[in-house]
Amino acid sequence: MEETQAAVPLIREEEVAEHDLPGRRLRWLVNGGGIAAKHASMCVIRVPPGATVKPAHSHPDGEEVIYILSGTGRVMVDGAIGRVGPGTVVLFPQGAVHMLQNNGGEEMKVACFFAPAADFSSYRFFDEIDFPA
Repeated sequence: MEETQAAVPLIREEEVAEHDLPGRRLRWLVNGGGIAAKHASMCVIRVPPGATVKPAHSHPDGEEVIYILSGTGRVMVDGAIGRVGPGTVVLFPQGAVHMLQNNGGEEMKVACFFAPAADFSSYRFFDEIDFPA
């Protein structure tokens, strides 16, 4: 059977524009420039060593699940802090204020999944919140 890519909704990460944001580089792979979906969105972020994804934020209308592909660091969810590394999955419940920090020596790469679909217009930001020292 011959492959016909025109009928398959797929995209390669490197084909999507990368945005330089505070503490990370981001590519919207599902919605926002990637594959169009009705009920979910997905991005990949790259967090340099020592960087924190800022500002702290929440998703008032949905949930986010992240999967750490590489690198190590910590995550804060509503003030609780946990360590993350490759293979770690974290749920950010609807409305939970959260942040991610790379405190390791190599770039952290993270796949972020949102349901329902999200973009920056659906975020709520909290500039005054940061990781404790």
